[in-house]
Amino acid sequence: MYAENEFVGCCSLIPQNDVYRINAEIGYWIGEQYWRNGYATEAVKQLVAIAFNQLGINRVYANIFEYNVASMRALEKIGFEKEAIVKLSVIKEGRIFNEYIYSIINI
Repeated sequence: MYAENEFVGCCSLIPQNDVYRINAEIGYWIGEQYWRNGYATEAVKQLVAIAFNQLGINRVYANIFEYNVASMRALEKIGFEKEAIVKLSVIKEGRIFNEYIYSIINI
């Protein structure tokens, strides 16, 4: 992702396989100096549109670490809902955290 010829971050949409083929996982990273400018929200909006309108995906989901409240808000702004909390399931920098699963359904 670029803004005014500067690298801002990156994002991905990963369609799943086999019995999960109607799902896609979304991921994104925004450089800290670009936080709070709407880049994550806009990237997710565009990827969800591609998933639903071009790829025939029914559900897009994201896994968020419990401390990343800003990311949760960005997803909620465009209609994602908290689906589950997977307790003590991820480790980062020696600390164990809950993981939140957010999703949006193409109805």
